[in-house]
Amino acid sequence: MADVFRERKRWLFLGLPWTFTVYHVREDMITIDRGFFNKQEDDCYMYKVTDVRLNSSLMERMFKLGTVTCFTGDVTDSNLVFKHIRNAKAIKDYILEKADSERIKRRTVNMQGIGYGANGDVDGDGIPDDLG
Repeated sequence: MADVFRERKRWLFLGLPWTFTVYHVREDMITIDRGFFNKQEDDCYMYKVTDVRLNSSLMERMFKLGTVTCFTGDVTDSNLVFKHIRNAKAIKDYILEKADSERIKRRTVNMQGIGYGANGDVDGDGIPDDLG
């Protein structure tokens, strides 16, 4: 499957791509390739992404870069960080959209206790409410 986004980690100075880290974002998977002599490849399925954050420092904004952090349920890497990349906003939006659609497609949607307190406490009085 072809990459939807392929970006390189860049130096913050002038945004030059002189690093050996490449980020691949596909419809169903994120892959990070690192290294020159010792190669390391990390994969994360898109449905495991639970949230995404975009940070842009002043220097990054000057060179049209950003840093995207993906918070995942992956065992090997719970935070995937795309440092100093171009098209950071578009990549963040794409990952959020595809992560939701992949969770629905795989039927792994987790509501995370929306509207409930701890132990099924709906009204917040500290006593579990009977929903049955």
